[in-house]
Amino acid sequence: MLELAGIIILGILAQWVAWKFKIPAILPLILIGLLVGPIAAEYLSHDGTKWIEPIWNDEEGLFPGESLFYFVSLAISIILFEGGLTLKLSEIKNVGPVITKLITIGSLVTFFGAAVAAHFIFDLSWEISFLFSGLIIVTGPTVITPILRNIPLKKDISAVLKWEGILIDPIGALVAVLVYEFISVDAGGEFTKTALIEFGKIVLFGTTFGFTFAHGLNFILNKKLVPHYLINVFSLAAVLGVFVLSDVFAHESGLLAVVVMGMVLGNSNSPYLKDILYFKESLSVLLISILFILLAANINFDELLLIYNWKTAILFAVIVFLIRPLGVFLSTIGSTLKLNEKLFISWVGPRGIVAAGIASLFGLKLASLGVVDAKYITPLVFVIVLGTVLLNATTARLFAKLVGVFLTKSEGILIVGASKFSRLIGLYLEENNRSVVMIDSNQNNISRAKELGLDAINTNIYSDTLSDNIELNDVGYLMAMTGNSDINSYTINRFGKIFGEHGSFRLVSAEEMNDDKNNPVEGLFSHTDDYIRLTEVARNYPAIHEIDIHDKEHYDSLIDMANKDKNVIPLFIKSDAGDLEIISSFSKDIDAIREGYKLVYLGKHFDIE
Repeated sequence: MLELAGIIILGILAQWVAWKFKIPAILPLILIGLLVGPIAAEYLSHDGTKWIEPIWNDEEGLFPGESLFYFVSLAISIILFEGGLTLKLSEIKNVGPVITKLITIGSLVTFFGAAVAAHFIFDLSWEISFLFSGLIIVTGPTVITPILRNIPLKKDISAVLKWEGILIDPIGALVAVLVYEFISVDAGGEFTKTALIEFGKIVLFGTTFGFTFAHGLNFILNKKLVPHYLINVFSLAAVLGVFVLSDVFAHESGLLAVVVMGMVLGNSNSPYLKDILYFKESLSVLLISILFILLAANINFDELLLIYNWKTAILFAVIVFLIRPLGVFLSTIGSTLKLNEKLFISWVGPRGIVAAGIASLFGLKLASLGVVDAKYITPLVFVIVLGTVLLNATTARLFAKLVGVFLTKSEGILIVGASKFSRLIGLYLEENNRSVVMIDSNQNNISRAKELGLDAINTNIYSDTLSDNIELNDVGYLMAMTGNSDINSYTINRFGKIFGEHGSFRLVSAEEMNDDKNNPVEGLFSHTDDYIRLTEVARNYPAIHEIDIHDKEHYDSLIDMANKDKNVIPLFIKSDAGDLEIISSFSKDIDAIREGYKLVYLGKHFDIE
């Protein structure tokens, strides 16, 4: 009981440490597992036993006999299913040629390059070498996001790394599962016609069961045959049922089935998909916390000694400093990325949770089948995971500055609220070379913003994940323009320091409008124009105009006329160099105005000379 409770407590503590210090959770999880496992047995325990012992003498411990295999298998099936849910086929088509090449050409370079390196450096069999290379294809958003969270980068660099991690997670897992299943059909290594037939059965049943039951689950949920409060646990039961059932028909096909099931369901546009994904994410956090402490604790000291030599350092260096850059540079041929941007993307390639989890499972199973060199899989993959996470977590920021991709000033603009006038303003800013991201909880508004070519995120302003979004790393201005004054105020108070380092603005409320004594410092555009006024003007005159300014006096006269005209709302001052300055509700407090500047305004066209 003490050990079970300790694993959960230590796991959640590791997750908290990762959140607090903004590091990948896998790092403290594995380190804690190694501490209470092989390190405790070798150096801390007086009788040479581990503080947490998953298996002891094959028949004792927390998970005696085959129990650990079963638990790890079921946990990995849930984690892989969640990974499959995040893979959208539409995103693969739209993320751009660089990301598409990274998850195809880059994966192939890693798959074959790492296999060759492992075979010749460690003299491993080709089968185990390719299993190792398949496992380290995966990077994953859980390790990329914490590393990039506090590094201000150009949006395209962050997007490449983010989407590579998201899309390659299930793809890498699928490759590793296929290689493992090809090995497991004939543990002796003689891949005969019978072995190939067995492999074909695994692929057939895995894909068939995953595809069929994904549509079956979607049908059941859409027909509301399951009450809403049971949807999440019913989906969990369905995933576990498909995993076990597929395994019965074709041994070791369960993992493939749940990956396919997640991918199919994730692309079904089910109205319940978001609920299922949120539940699976929470469950995955708990399972990952337990799983990696268990797996790291299960490693024995003699297994660590297997790789405690110069060969490990050479293999690590080849993967990080040769294979990763080769894959990136081949994938970015003909792209608009500059040399320094390619170098940074090459540097940041930490391996993730899926790689370590599946490696432990496969290592345990193949070792039990007597497969030659299977004992190397788990410790080698753990070294690559820990090494790349440590390297990138400690040097990514410094390397970004060294190669010149670190943004010294964040010029992006976050617009909260994607109504019609917000979209007009966002489009104008984009056309004037300003990076804009819009967020809104209304999917219709988000869809219309995307139709205009704007970056838009369907999320809730109260979501904790917003501050972790690496796509917002280059944001330095915040504009809250929703129809709810409480949300606008909350946005400024909650995210002003995070996204508004150069300025945080919000629309005035109906109570503040026309009240000079209650004019907020962060008021946006003017204290005479609230959400309703902006909406009406955008509906009647959906256009943004520019008018030349001669001097400060001329500017003041334009502002006076705009304040009197209900169909004109001043927005920005545009300098002769093309720079834009947001007009606050203290609209006349702008002094640095000269010939060549322009007043940018929304509404009816007017001309004063």
